[in-house]
Amino acid sequence: MSKMEDAKADYLAGMKYKDIAAKYGVALSTVKSWKTRNKWQRNNATKKKSMHTKSKSTRTKPKKVAPSLLPPELPDNDELNDKQKAFCLYYLQRYNATWAYQRAYGGSYEKAHSNAARMMANDGIKKYLTELKKQQSQDLYATANDILLRYLNQATSNVTDVLSFRTEKHLAYYKVRDKNGPYEDGGGNFRYVPKIDPETGEQAYYYEHLITLKDSKDIDTSNIKSIRIDKGEAVVEMEDRQKAMQILLDRLPKPEVNDGSTTSLLNALTGGMAKIWSKDDNEDG
Repeated sequence: MSKMEDAKADYLAGMKYKDIAAKYGVALSTVKSWKTRNKWQRNNATKKKSMHTKSKSTRTKPKKVAPSLLPPELPDNDELNDKQKAFCLYYLQRYNATWAYQRAYGGSYEKAHSNAARMMANDGIKKYLTELKKQQSQDLYATANDILLRYLNQATSNVTDVLSFRTEKHLAYYKVRDKNGPYEDGGGNFRYVPKIDPETGEQAYYYEHLITLKDSKDIDTSNIKSIRIDKGEAVVEMEDRQKAMQILLDRLPKPEVNDGSTTSLLNALTGGMAKIWSKDDNEDG
């Protein structure tokens, strides 16, 4: 049997990555790469047995490692050492190179700030970060097109998606003080007298413009930036449509206008999205 096949047998028997690597004199990443490429799978019984197996106690201080940002099967890379890989993992947690360096290597802020810049300029670091980001995007099940579709939704949203507008017509009345009037307020009794329009001789009227919030079950809340009640009225702030449009226009192909007229934004955007999808489909194929 080859070294890799022997390693597989040990892995399926419950042996840890680091122990397999030490036994066969290979890098830890090599063992993980064997496991990933050849799709080694332990059965549940082996996993349980492995989890409950006690390891020998040591007095060695445990190494500080990066948080579990990605699955255990990290991209294989023999160019970087463990601390450099830990730096990359910490960097992807906050996108703060100085903080990532301090977490991986320790030391003062000044030293970390200086060394982090050199780390980020390292070709091996940049390559590994690219691989990690690609793996993260697969785990998130999100693509650039998903984000663009979100911006397209924002760019084409309208306040009428959230609010209802209507106008009501009301007859106009005078409020006349009358001690025998049917109504009462702080000033005493009163009654209402129709207000007559001198031009028509008929009762005058006025219009009231009403704005109401739609039922929550009918609202797409993803396009609402904030909503609050001010003096009993709903105040709604939508996501910035102009910002969303600009982001889309920067990303999408320039619309073709041959007749000098203004092409509608929606047609331009949806046409551009179709081109992007077509381009991505061709690349995937």
